[in-house]
Amino acid sequence: MSASRRKTTDGRADGRADARSLPAGPLVCLLGVALLVTLTAAVAWGSTSIAPAEVWGVVWRRLSGEAPRPGTNDLIVWQLRVPRAVLAALVGAGLGVVGTAVQALVRNPLADPYLLGISNGASLGAVASLVLGLGTGGVLGLGLSGAAFAGALATFALVWAVARRGGGFAPLRLVLAGVAIGQFLSGFTSFLVLQAGDEQQTHSVLFWLMGSLSGASWPVLALPAIVVPLALLWLQARARGLNALMMGDETAAGLGVHVTRLRRELFTVTSVLTGVLVAVSGAIAFVALMVPHVCRLVVGGDHRRLLPVSALFGALLLVVVDIVCRTAMDSQELPVGVVTSLIGAPALLYLLDRRLGSGS
Repeated sequence: MSASRRKTTDGRADGRADARSLPAGPLVCLLGVALLVTLTAAVAWGSTSIAPAEVWGVVWRRLSGEAPRPGTNDLIVWQLRVPRAVLAALVGAGLGVVGTAVQALVRNPLADPYLLGISNGASLGAVASLVLGLGTGGVLGLGLSGAAFAGALATFALVWAVARRGGGFAPLRLVLAGVAIGQFLSGFTSFLVLQAGDEQQTHSVLFWLMGSLSGASWPVLALPAIVVPLALLWLQARARGLNALMMGDETAAGLGVHVTRLRRELFTVTSVLTGVLVAVSGAIAFVALMVPHVCRLVVGGDHRRLLPVSALFGALLLVVVDIVCRTAMDSQELPVGVVTSLIGAPALLYLLDRRLGSGS
């Protein structure tokens, strides 16, 4: 059996990329160390600088059950900066994973959660909560995150129903249903923004739509801390199926993959994960689109290596971006989506130019 044949039955999507890729094990260790260092910097840097040794001292005392020391450092580190840094890492990891999975789901390298309309539904739910007061103790009492998650689930059900009409679960039908419904919801969201009662309310809505981690707290961390690792483990267990999907439905079926069932499960998992991420951080652009492309250049297209590397790189990227958002301007904090767009658009153009130039 030839080497190329072995790769096909193994389910790898891009043999040429794998041949020139870096070993995943050392890269995962390197990214893990870099993430730990960056998390320390994220907690130490800010309007009040705290030495890294004191940061770890506070974390150790809290985790070991010791009484906090007098002063404000314990409050700043444990109640404010650690939850925010951990939330940035979780959201970044989730966006890296969901972008990789959605691109396999629809076999489109330009796909991200926005393409399926789920982010638009979550945004509409959050904006309705802010502008109409439907979630903040009003009619529904869901709160901002709950309203965003409810919007994501409702959109998931709508896209599912449209995509399933006529039977099957074809990528093109899924994409078209997601784009059409997403655009409709986006228009409705813009209408609600125009109905905002005052300037402060409009500012809050726009800030949330561009992504923000300012609402981080220990209770907010609970849901993404459960959903993101579970989604990564589930996808990792189906990495061979994702590799097969990237080669086409007929090839995947020939390799023993139940294509419709796998695509249906993928859509469900990516929709729930997207809803959770948007609910806790708003709509953050470009991370889910850019991270898989960068990681494929380094480790190739095999999802067994691509998924964990995308998770770590996404986490590292968003922690760095959040540091920039908090410290770039003295007078105000930048929305996360502004920085990710400023970084992501040129980076994506460079990657596309490089891939087109190499003919891949």
